[in-house]
Amino acid sequence: MSSSFEPVIGLEVHAQLKTASKAFCSCSTKFGDSPNSNVCPKCLGMPGVLPVLNKQVVEFTIRMGLATHCTIAPRSTFARKNYFYPDLPKGYQISQYDEPICEKGWVEVDLQDGKRKKIGITRIHMEEDAGKSIHDLDIDTLVDLNRCGVPLIEIVSEPDIRTPNEAYQYLHKIRQIVTYLGICDGNMEEGSLRCDANVSVRKVGEEKFGTKTEVKNMNSFRFVEKALQYEIDRQIALIESGGRVVQETLLWDSNKGAAIPMRSKEEAHDYRYFPEPDLVPVVVDKVWIASAEKGLPEFPTERRDRYVKELKLPKYDADILTAEKEIADYFEGVVDHLASKNDEAVKMASNWTMGDVMRVINERHIPLSEFPIAPPHLSELIDLIVKGTISGKIAKDVYEDMLSSREKPSAIVEKKGLLQISDTSAIEKIVDEILAKNAGEVEKYRAGKQQVFGFFVGETMKATKGKANPKVVNEILRRKLKME
Repeated sequence: MSSSFEPVIGLEVHAQLKTASKAFCSCSTKFGDSPNSNVCPKCLGMPGVLPVLNKQVVEFTIRMGLATHCTIAPRSTFARKNYFYPDLPKGYQISQYDEPICEKGWVEVDLQDGKRKKIGITRIHMEEDAGKSIHDLDIDTLVDLNRCGVPLIEIVSEPDIRTPNEAYQYLHKIRQIVTYLGICDGNMEEGSLRCDANVSVRKVGEEKFGTKTEVKNMNSFRFVEKALQYEIDRQIALIESGGRVVQETLLWDSNKGAAIPMRSKEEAHDYRYFPEPDLVPVVVDKVWIASAEKGLPEFPTERRDRYVKELKLPKYDADILTAEKEIADYFEGVVDHLASKNDEAVKMASNWTMGDVMRVINERHIPLSEFPIAPPHLSELIDLIVKGTISGKIAKDVYEDMLSSREKPSAIVEKKGLLQISDTSAIEKIVDEILAKNAGEVEKYRAGKQQVFGFFVGETMKATKGKANPKVVNEILRRKLKME
């Protein structure tokens, strides 16, 4: 990217709300059902039907507005957004236009240089989704209308984003917020979180915006970053070669690594917005807002900062643990059940959650709710290590057994005779035998070859099948090897 140009990026994020029924009818919102099975006269746009607003859609939108520091409008209205496409049977979407429910908010993102930046949110409004056209078959285009009427919120950012990485961080933060709130599952691959980007470039120092293009069809965080970088580079190269950026809509093709022109960019007047005549205004009073505010969770940034300050975790650990609410909840469940909540035990809980727990759910492609080890059982395993009942090595074997048997770690340790040997005299006898068998290695150590010490530790652990207390082994070896 040329250093004489500056990108200006604004994101429009659509989040599909986790309501059981659609925005204006009682049809199911379940993903993956047979095509055109979750439809009715209302979402199919049949003559004579009337929409009825789902109250939970408003509730979820208010919560998102509060979480992003928006002003909640006491009165907002719906409008018809008119356009014609095979997957839009009514010929219009019910959306909000000039009177949205949430305005003038912001979120804070972490930048690559360690600083934080506020990115403004212009508005958050409610709308219904369109259906889905399926083009990738060897037959004519098919249409699935199950998604018609599924409730969405559209989160429109200010053009405050200046790099593809900032866009990535912003989108990641929006996903964190909607998933922490429990209003959207944040699954970009299934389309429940979708992102369009408005991109332009201008000379550094200029205040006037350049001509913008809109990039669509970015279904992963990685593709958002790649698509933005591609479009920024394309616009700069075009301007530097004497060309002119045309306002248009582009589709990101991840296979080609390129943005393909789709159509000229629409303006608001192209949609011929007009007030929705079948729906009354949405009125939100102070009591409703106060009730929604009480139900807000602790958000990722606050939770991360608390882990660093109160639990003494490294920022790296805290970032990973709070990235997903389910992981953070699991980790806190482990910490809450620890018999000893000292720094060592808490850091061990962090390591096990980030490492062994997340490894298994990623390898098995399962949600954390299906993970077979409950937090109290992992806490018990950590307590056994901290107390010296079992070694860290034995704990790994016990953990694998817990995954399949779902038994408590103490029961597995007792059943398999895995108790750690901390009897000094028993370990000392084994150490004496190892030193006697390896007199040459002993002389090397005493001659200054410190790395030989690890050999003796390994031999002792091997002789005890990993059951010897490593701390006791180290103490005895150091004492014995100093003796003449």
